[in-house]
Amino acid sequence: MVYLDNAATSFPKPQCVIDALYECVSEYCGNPGRSSHTLSRRAGEAIFDARENICDLFRINTPERIVFTYNATYALNLALKVLISSPCHVITSDIEHNAVIRPLEKLTRTVGIKYSQFDSDGDVRSSIESLITKSTRGIVSTLRSNVTGKEIPIHTLSKIAKENGLFLILDASQAAGHIDIDLSGLYFDAFCAPGHKGLFGIQGSGFVIFGNDKAHDSFIEGGSGSDSLNRNMPIYLPERYEAGTLSTPAIVTLSSGIKYLREREIDALRSRVEYLSLKLRDRLTDIKDVRLYSANNGIITFNVSGAPSERIAQRLDEYGICTRAGLHCAPSAHKKLGTLKQGAVRVSLSSFTTEKDIEVLYKALKDII
Repeated sequence: MVYLDNAATSFPKPQCVIDALYECVSEYCGNPGRSSHTLSRRAGEAIFDARENICDLFRINTPERIVFTYNATYALNLALKVLISSPCHVITSDIEHNAVIRPLEKLTRTVGIKYSQFDSDGDVRSSIESLITKSTRGIVSTLRSNVTGKEIPIHTLSKIAKENGLFLILDASQAAGHIDIDLSGLYFDAFCAPGHKGLFGIQGSGFVIFGNDKAHDSFIEGGSGSDSLNRNMPIYLPERYEAGTLSTPAIVTLSSGIKYLREREIDALRSRVEYLSLKLRDRLTDIKDVRLYSANNGIITFNVSGAPSERIAQRLDEYGICTRAGLHCAPSAHKKLGTLKQGAVRVSLSSFTTEKDIEVLYKALKDII
């Protein structure tokens, strides 16, 4: 099998991640923060170690501001719905995933917000600033498109938000683990990421890093393992937003995946993926019936003339090659590409992808056409 769907979920996982998962579920997977026995304490320690590893990766020193969730979608919903509670105007990009667009649509109906989309091509600063009005309260943006691999510079977003007194929510779903991100000194309100993509954890983990200690209204209510006499959620982070039992096994694998990344250096892994992206781009441009839309940062998007994208992905699967076709939960990005009707085939690489994988895909695609 050739796995080329890493933008959805990375696979395979490093052996250290598999080992960490096995150790957790077989030796110490008690309920963290809920009991005083050995297994509970050890699980709690593993959760705290994960917070510290996230801090190390993104160069911050506030583990208490890291709130664990079950994926990036949950993280984005949490950030959006606790930071936006009254009518206002919000600015987002024109390549957003539905994990941003759908919560914003919900907030238009329930809170009365309005939102505009800036142009991710060209001068991002000018495009954003042209949309700012008296009612603008914040910016919500991806750092990298899941359809084209296009990056939106985090420092530009941070500077604009700070200069204009706006909140800033960042979607790092396709950036965390792929880009070396230093949050120290950056202005932001919420940084959201999944554990199961570039950070190599298993499915079931994600997190929000909050930029400050301000306690907004709770998002979900329940047991927190502390302040149990209080009928409301604790006012301090992370317990304010972590109701119920955390997914300890998933968080442990996220923690192990981060250690793996730090040992190998993100920039080195990124260089390898970019090399493979360019190699695949060159191979695809050799096939006259292939229309290539993008080949950036490990994400290569294309169509085959006269064939539905889903059909091509299905045929590739018959050759043992895993890709993804359709709209990739990001119709805004496909509208920009002009592929809203047909969708597109997406190939997404990881540091485990080999040159042989590229050749297998190239030969299979030629054969299919």
